Amino acid sequence: MKRQKRDRFQRAYVHGYKAGLSGHSRDDCPSQDINLREYWMSGWREGRGDQWSGMTGVSGIHKNPMVV
Repeated sequence: MKRQKRDRFQRAYVHGYKAGLSGHSRDDCPSQDINLREYWMSGWREGRGDQWSGMTGVSGIHKNPMVV
């Protein structure tokens, strides 16, 4: 059975969230497309905020289950 492709913007958001949660710099954004970069940065900001709040590991999964 074929799987549907995921939304590019959601995928960029999730990758940005993971990068922010793991403490990566915002300069690590892989995309040059302004729209994808915007979604990546919003995910990065939320992930960074969660890292500062201590929402890493299992507690982070409860907040955002899509990121697993």
